[in-house]
Amino acid sequence: MKDYIEERAVGIAKFIIENNATVRQTARQFGISKSTVHKDVTERLMQINPSLAKEARKVLDVNKSERHIRGGLATREKYLHIQKD
Repeated sequence: MKDYIEERAVGIAKFIIENNATVRQTARQFGISKSTVHKDVTERLMQINPSLAKEARKVLDVNKSERHIRGGLATREKYLHIQKD
């Protein structure tokens, strides 16, 4: 694996852990796709630094379990805003 990919994978994991970030937020921050973020954290990072990969995976799993709630809240806000106009 190339050095810059390893550095990116470690940087992504640290960003996710420090900011409790979602895959989309991380992808936007690093200017890469969501699938690249996911692959870096789940596959590549396990080869480089397994303990860091597990920590980042915990954050992503929590975000995934809460995503349906966030979506519902966003939809609620959208319709509340439309009713006020």
